[in-house]
Amino acid sequence: MELTFRTKPVMADIQRVREMAVSTNFFYDHEVEVAVELVEEGLKHGPESGYHFVFAEIDGVTAAYSCFGHIEMTKSCFDLYWLITHNDYRGKGIGKKLLDVTYAEAKKMGCTIIIAETSGRDHYKPTQAFYISAGYTLEATIHDYYDKGDDKLIYTKRLD
Repeated sequence: MELTFRTKPVMADIQRVREMAVSTNFFYDHEVEVAVELVEEGLKHGPESGYHFVFAEIDGVTAAYSCFGHIEMTKSCFDLYWLITHNDYRGKGIGKKLLDVTYAEAKKMGCTIIIAETSGRDHYKPTQAFYISAGYTLEATIHDYYDKGDDKLIYTKRLD
């Protein structure tokens, strides 16, 4: 198994990001479409879109990706918009390796704090545990954010 990384999206990523997001059974249809739209924006406008990517490939197949970018009105904070590993590749350590490459890329752009958000529903317990194990700190909870009983959890990781 050869794991490689690339930072430039290609046209095939539009469909592959959709497939990866759907495979997880975590995202609503409208969320999947947003993930796809960001890749489309990245392809159309490049780095000027504000969206940056790292794609993890195993033997030439895209298995996971991250999308991140600078938060306007801050000096050095970045959002981790998406971090998705295709269900067929979960539990193999790819996500943590992908994060390491994502951090390195973000630091090149001046990032000192990266922010990840997720749902507080029980279905997202594995995601919450992943962020904690990756060294994130739960900074805030906004109760009933996504829906009644569906809190928004905001995690941060300092990169400086």
